Amino acid sequence: MNKFARLSLFAAAAIALTACGNKEEQPAADASAAAADAGGEVVVKIGQVSPMTGPIAHLGKDNEFGARLAIEDLNAEGVEIGGKKVKFELVSEDAQADPKIGTQVAQRLVDAQVVGVVGHLNSGTTIPASKIYSDAGIPQISPSATNPDYTKQGYKTTFRVIANDVQQGKALGEFAVDNLKAKKVAIIDDRTAYGQGLADEFEKAVKAKGGAISKREFTTNTATDFNAILTSIKSTQPDVIFYGGMDAQAAPLAKQMQRLGIKAKLMGGDGWQTPEFIKLAGEASEGQYSSSCGVPRDKMPGFAAFNDKFKAKFNTDVQIYAPYEYDAVKVLVDSMKRAGSTDPKVYLPEVGKTQMTGVTGEISFDEKGDIKNGAVTVYQVKGGKWEVVSTVGGPAQ
Repeated sequence: MNKFARLSLFAAAAIALTACGNKEEQPAADASAAAADAGGEVVVKIGQVSPMTGPIAHLGKDNEFGARLAIEDLNAEGVEIGGKKVKFELVSEDAQADPKIGTQVAQRLVDAQVVGVVGHLNSGTTIPASKIYSDAGIPQISPSATNPDYTKQGYKTTFRVIANDVQQGKALGEFAVDNLKAKKVAIIDDRTAYGQGLADEFEKAVKAKGGAISKREFTTNTATDFNAILTSIKSTQPDVIFYGGMDAQAAPLAKQMQRLGIKAKLMGGDGWQTPEFIKLAGEASEGQYSSSCGVPRDKMPGFAAFNDKFKAKFNTDVQIYAPYEYDAVKVLVDSMKRAGSTDPKVYLPEVGKTQMTGVTGEISFDEKGDIKNGAVTVYQVKGGKWEVVSTVGGPAQ
């Protein structure tokens, strides 16, 4: 009996300690909020997700820099929301371009109580993470995920400030047939949601224009040796080789095409329309074509000022998506201002009503959360630089 009595006492003590612990958790959060208010401003966290390590870390850092610049500009303005001065804080996470890690960092951001998320960079991490943000009721604006499935899911929390791959694939496929007079096209993709999705849309557009697909191959987003694939493709004598993927693979692909004596032009999407592609591919980059989802930078109303600040702050050139990342942060905060609240449940309906001019141009969303009047620009490398060839769509047209 003494043994049972002692066990009962221990159990009672454990329950009492647990109860005390539970009582202390909520006041701790309240104390933190009170401290923020007492200091004269409320701290509001905004999440940012991109690959900060791995082969496309340069693109991930580009995104993060765009978000950081937006946060700094907002804090310098001294933003007030609902009568309270707000200090914004960026919570940045590395998804490593891995869908599994993408969902893990999404949950971390939810647990960190961010009020909005800018990202992810890759479609492959953006799409699975979007359910987590939707379940939490947190607005998510991607500056770079172009796979159409992202906004087809019906979530009220998903938005993007860039054209999607239905628009981009169509523009590239039609350009290949109409402008490059390609009759036979070979396609390679990296089997990611982005690369394969864009390649599928490109293939549809080529076929719709009467072009033929001479070969369809696939690789991975970490591969660097494409000799076997290119040797197989070479025998079909294509006029154009399309690569759906990122610059870390497109550059060695271009080099190996040159070494194998393949005369076809290389084409791709926004994943490798970067300064890094030219740097990595060297002379093999000359004459190749790629697109970007947006109007040319000299047509963007705020790019010149943004670029000056970006270079001064980070001592590097913009890769691709930093201006869109900057705009995505500004859209979130503009929505908070109009709602008079930083509570995601309160300001979420305002995101879809956005009507603003950003660095990249006019921003408003359709019923799915896609940007209206999304433009696609085709570029070619000439003299070691990307030069504009043509633009399809967009408010500037």
